[in-house]
Amino acid sequence: MPRSFDLATEYEGTVEEVHRALRDEGYWLSRLTDSGADDYSLDALTAGPDGGVTVATTQVLRADRLPGIVTQFHRGDLAIQREEHWDPVTDGRATGFVNGVILGAPVTLDGAMTLAPIRAGEASRLTCKATVEVRVPLVGGKLENLIGGQLVDVLIAEQRFTTAWIAENA
Repeated sequence: MPRSFDLATEYEGTVEEVHRALRDEGYWLSRLTDSGADDYSLDALTAGPDGGVTVATTQVLRADRLPGIVTQFHRGDLAIQREEHWDPVTDGRATGFVNGVILGAPVTLDGAMTLAPIRAGEASRLTCKATVEVRVPLVGGKLENLIGGQLVDVLIAEQRFTTAWIAENA
């Protein structure tokens, strides 16, 4: 049975600054480099004329870095494909979604995201309602909780990176 997680983080950048970064290829290449993945690729970046953006990435973690519970059910390296879409900024907010799969594993992630202004518009808050499903009998729920915990770490790391990137590239 899928597990849902409510995640949130705050950026020092405004909604517009964060959204502008999400439309920038240099941002994504730097973010992937900083991600800690052993291998990665920016598979697609489509920035629409309306201000929306869709990004597809692949990140690979070598098998020797995976937790024991994961290696019991997945042999070899772990390749994570992720698609993230952001609608244009409208009325000071942006909404989007994220989808992810682990290649060769019965794991999916889906999430709805909102980027909204805080502190009188001087900063922004990202909220994400994510659902993780691991279709492995008996231990799927345990793996879903493990992935949910990792999502928190990923969100914090991406927030730190994005805040620093905006400060350096504004």
